[in-house]
Amino acid sequence: MRLSLTLSLYIARQFVLAFLTVLAVVLGIILLFDVIELIRRAAGRAEIDFWVLMGMALLKLPQMAHTILPFAVMIGAMVAFWRLTRTHELVVARAAGISVWQFLTPVLTTVLLIGVFEVTAFNPLAAAMFARYDKLQNEVLQGKVGTFDLSEVGLWLREGDEREQKVVHAEDVHQDGLSLDMREVHIFLYNGADRFSSRLYAATGRLGDGHFELSGVWRMEIGKPAVYLDRLDLPTELTLERVQDNFSSPESMSFWQLPGFITFFEKAGFAATKHRMYLQSLLASPLLYCAMVLIAAMFSLRPNMRSGGLLVRVGAGVAAGFGIYFFSKVVYAFGLSATLPQGLAAWSPALVAGLAGVTGLLHLEDG
Repeated sequence: MRLSLTLSLYIARQFVLAFLTVLAVVLGIILLFDVIELIRRAAGRAEIDFWVLMGMALLKLPQMAHTILPFAVMIGAMVAFWRLTRTHELVVARAAGISVWQFLTPVLTTVLLIGVFEVTAFNPLAAAMFARYDKLQNEVLQGKVGTFDLSEVGLWLREGDEREQKVVHAEDVHQDGLSLDMREVHIFLYNGADRFSSRLYAATGRLGDGHFELSGVWRMEIGKPAVYLDRLDLPTELTLERVQDNFSSPESMSFWQLPGFITFFEKAGFAATKHRMYLQSLLASPLLYCAMVLIAAMFSLRPNMRSGGLLVRVGAGVAAGFGIYFFSKVVYAFGLSATLPQGLAAWSPALVAGLAGVTGLLHLEDG
């Protein structure tokens, strides 16, 4: 029997309502715990207002939604299928000749659309909010003033404290072993946070161990003539490892920015493993959401809910979800360490979960 459009829309609507309810409840719990954690971290600092911490928790929430979305999809699908089975609507549909694959089609289509929307439209908003949260966390909770930015206009570094600061800009950078080679280097020195002191221009520079090695340097100070130096060593607390670790995290960059950033980052001589893995995981996420629907159907679609074992099926479904989550984190770590190819590491959780769900449904439906 062919599935009607009316029934398809009804099943999809039941899933969307259950999914949004589960997502709202889980996000509310996460928000509560994030606020408590931020209050704990800000303990003893009376100058930090509660509403600042609340704003930080809200800025982080969209990124957390991406993390928990597979669970929300799975639990929402289980709730929707149990409700339809308990009211005998799916029983009647199956008695009329509609197979499990037919009434799963509206849910899978809806989840696929949700996944595409989340990656292409919601992710840029979440990335911008998370970048703002990361900046506030460094400034408000950790008191860091050093920031790092690598873009198409070159490398920007900043370090210092309340007494003195320096801002470093290089038009071109390249990693050479454990050093960072730079060309067209501009260094702005400040007394305090905003009082300009002097400026250095160097044709070439290198970030070594605890200092900048500058060559062909012009030193310019207010009210004094420029002075040329063949070589100048400028002390710094920056290291190559610290620069690499503090570049923009993948979570703070949108889906549309990542490909261009990865290309430029690798041209500069850096390894963009984290960003490439994150991009691949974003591309694989719609397929993972569909696989979670299949897993949910395997544990919740039973022709007779009175046969017992409901608690066992609930526990098995939740355990399967956590098992997939644990597996995805393990292979993700393997991808970051280059133990597995990045494409395989990013896509294998969705493929494994999808194959497991299809196998289970084939056994229940046709076995």
